[in-house]
Order: sequence, then C-alpha cells, then structure tokens
Amino acid sequence: MPAASQDDIPSFHLVDITKEYGTIRVLDQARISVRRGEVVALMGANGAGKSTLAKIAAGVVEPDHGRVFVGGKEVRLNSPRVARQHGIVIVHQSTNELGAPGLSVAENLVLDDLCAGTFGAVTGKRKIEQRAKTVAAGIGLELDLEQDFGELGPAHRQLVAIARAVAAKAAILILDEPTASLSAAEAARLFSVVDRLRSLGVGILYISHRLEDIRRVADRIVVLRNGQIVANQVRPLDLTVAIKAMIGRDLHSISREHNVSASGNPVLTLSRVRLVPGASKFDLAVALGEVLAITGALGSGKSRLLGAVFGLTQIAEGEIRLLNRPWRPRGPQEAIAAGVFMAGEDRWRSSLLPPITPGADIAGTIALPHRRRWFPFGFVDQSREQVAAEQAIRTLGIRCRSGRDTLNLLSGGNQQKVVIARWQAAPYQLLLLDEPFQGVDVGARRDLIWAIREARPNSATLVATSDVEEALEVADVVAVMRNHAVARLYDLRTGDAASFLTAISAVERDETWESDGGLV
Repeated sequence: MPAASQDDIPSFHLVDITKEYGTIRVLDQARISVRRGEVVALMGANGAGKSTLAKIAAGVVEPDHGRVFVGGKEVRLNSPRVARQHGIVIVHQSTNELGAPGLSVAENLVLDDLCAGTFGAVTGKRKIEQRAKTVAAGIGLELDLEQDFGELGPAHRQLVAIARAVAAKAAILILDEPTASLSAAEAARLFSVVDRLRSLGVGILYISHRLEDIRRVADRIVVLRNGQIVANQVRPLDLTVAIKAMIGRDLHSISREHNVSASGNPVLTLSRVRLVPGASKFDLAVALGEVLAITGALGSGKSRLLGAVFGLTQIAEGEIRLLNRPWRPRGPQEAIAAGVFMAGEDRWRSSLLPPITPGADIAGTIALPHRRRWFPFGFVDQSREQVAAEQAIRTLGIRCRSGRDTLNLLSGGNQQKVVIARWQAAPYQLLLLDEPFQGVDVGARRDLIWAIREARPNSATLVATSDVEEALEVADVVAVMRNHAVARLYDLRTGDAASFLTAISAVERDETWESDGGLV
C-alpha cells in the first residue's frame, strides 16, 4: 500500500473525542477532520456539543478521551497558546472577545506581536502601523488604522481577528457562528474573505446554523447530534438531509405534530404595515389558538415587530388591530393591562432582577408584573406568590430547591422557564417571545416548547427566533422576515417541513445575492 502523500493527511483531525461534565456526556467519540484549503461546516442543534468541540479544538478545554492530530502528528492542545503554536486559531462568536477596546485598530492587528515582545523594548507608532498594514493586506482589509477598536462594528471586529490569525500563519481557523451579529452585506464581505483564505490553503471549521451560510461556503458538512457525529456530507450538499440528521427524525413528522387547528378568530392583525421608513409593506395575522414563529437573519426586523406590538416602538405606516380594535400601545404598561405580554431577548435585562433585590427569587419574579392586579391594596400575599411558583415548578419542570431560590442559582434553561412561567401565570390575549430558546439546552427547550403549545387554546403566541429548527418545532405558522418585512408565510399544518426548508433557503439565498450585488 503506497504511503499517503502530505495532501492526503488532514491538517487537523480529532479522533474519538469524549467529554463529560458530571454525569452528562457532551461529546461521545466524536470525529472530525479539516484539510488544507477546505471549509468544513459543523451543524448541530442547541446543546449538540458544537461549542465544546470548538473549545477542544482551540485548546480551551481538554477532552477526557480521544486524540488530536495536526499535520499527521499527535499533539496535546492543553491551552489556547499551545493551539496557536500549532496553527489553530478560533474567532469567537461574541465580538466582545475579539480584541482590546481602547487600543487602535493598528495596535489590535499587531496585538500578538506586542504581547510577545516581538517589536523589542521600544515600539514606535510608525513601526506598528507598517506592520498593521501588512497584516490587514493579508485578507484585503481596509480600515482606518488610527480608529479605536472599540468603535468598530461586529463585522470589522471579526475581520481584524481573522487578519491577526492569518498573520500568525494559522493553518486551521475556527469560526464560531461568524454571521450571528452581521447584516447580509457584512456577511457577504466575510464570505469573500473565507474564499480568499481557502485559496491560500487555510483549513476552516465553520460553525453555523444558517442554511445559506453553509450553502455558500462549505465544501463539506459534518452534523453533530447529542455529542455524536451523525452525518458527513460532501458537495453537492443536500441541506434537507443534513437538517433531518441534525434533528434526528423525518422532517414530515414535524408537520404532523402541528396538526392542530386554530379557531380562526384573529387576535392580532397587521394590515399594510411598514415597520420602518423605506421598508416594504406587509400583512400578518395571528389567530386564537395559534403559535406563529417569525424567523430571519439578524437585522431582519423580528425584534422590532414584537416591540411595536408591545409598545416599545412605533410602526412607520399601516394598521395594527388587537381583537379587531385599533392597537397602538403607548408603552409596555398599557400593553400588559390589555393582556399583551412580552419576554425580551435578554432575560437578565428585561425579565430578571439582581439577586440582592427584594423579591428576586422565583416566586417574586413570577408575581412582579401581576402584583397590581393580584394585590390591589398594596399588601403582598407571599403565600399566593408561592402557590404560583409551585405550580410553575411542577408544570415546567423547573429544577430548584423551592420557589424562594434566587435566579442566579438556576441554569440558563431553568431561568428561561421562570421567565415563561411569569407571563403564563395570568390570563393573556397575546404572548410575545423574543428568542425564548437562546442559551437553553435541548431538554429545557423541549419543556418550554411544550409549555408554549399547551397554552394555545385561550390565546395567541408570536415567537421570534433566528433558529430554523426552533421555528419548526414550536410553530403552527412560520413567517420569514427580510429587510423589516414579511417575505413569506408558511403553514406547517398544511405543508411539510421539507418544503418549508426549501422556501426559507430561497429567501436567504435571495438576500445574499442582493447583498453581493450591492458590493460590486
């Protein structure tokens, strides 16, 4: 048998990687490889183990079992520094972790050299700028080098981090949800950089849930489910098959789960609505007993639409009706009084109190927005609060010692269960949920989806989510948003999920083509 050539040896190879946290096995003998000049897309649902795998690859976390090979040689990546020495660099999803605000763009581009003391004891501004220009040119980045890095938007922060990685002669670049904070135009710019890096022979592990990202950049798809690699697909890519592997069941079975009819009586109706000046007008209706999910890229208008219904913002044009009456709330207080409740995207900013605040436990958090109605004379009956908390703990399976636990003692999934329980503790007409499954593991997400769908008969629910799988699981009807307008509606009760995936992919593809055209 002839010896393998250097090109046949994966630049990076994780073999039988296993990682456990307590009794939970996050990764179970996972295998993945990335060759030189190859873009491998890693897909997986929330909690599948993608982030843990990325951290192991970047030296942030060590596996309990398994082997790591770089260029055909086994190595131990026990720190990010060691990983970088082997040419492996990660660009984190959070743009807050990508550089040093307060320093210039030039200083951030050469940050590795500054930390390593490469410039020597005395470092002049001119020398830094010359080196920074060389680093920026490595990926064709054009920025004001004197600008404060902290003033950059998410896209340019990521590009600066990528330029640093290329300058450090990274052989493997790990991009963790790189377009999560980017507009379509910014994402298109990132894609062109990925193409350039691929041509330079850099191997890229691209972690994303966006179908069009994967369609645009991936040479190969690897699917992770429950800590195990369950699919490995090369071009031509079949995203429907990949998502079926990611979800772990036939896509048609999802549609059958949504075969519950609504009453037909509209709770919320939007007619010829223009969310912001210059956007297209659209219509939308949510009926009694219906869960409608709004999905789309960051900046598509999902949160703004929910905010307009809740009184946080105002629409530019058109009519909104609640229970067939004109609806233009002047603020959240008016919305809550009318039975329109909302759980915001950031639970700590919008729904939870600091632990030292009186009433910041589970019972107090659930009761807070209802106290005026529950206790009209101002005397708080803690026993009533406790009854509501105990019911929520039983119904949603909140893991805690009692209703008097503060929220900082709970996991992210259990915190989110408290947020949902808060709004389900009193009768309502319409429930607005903005990214309700963000930072929630698979088990907690199932509990939340069950709670949302069980509450349907006497109300309507509007869910904003950027995750296609979440939309499929929670909704009866899905609205796809683009450029602050509804681009397409899909009824999962009458159609099948595979057709829906094709439809949403087409919307994402159209968005990318428009963006590419705008950059030429």
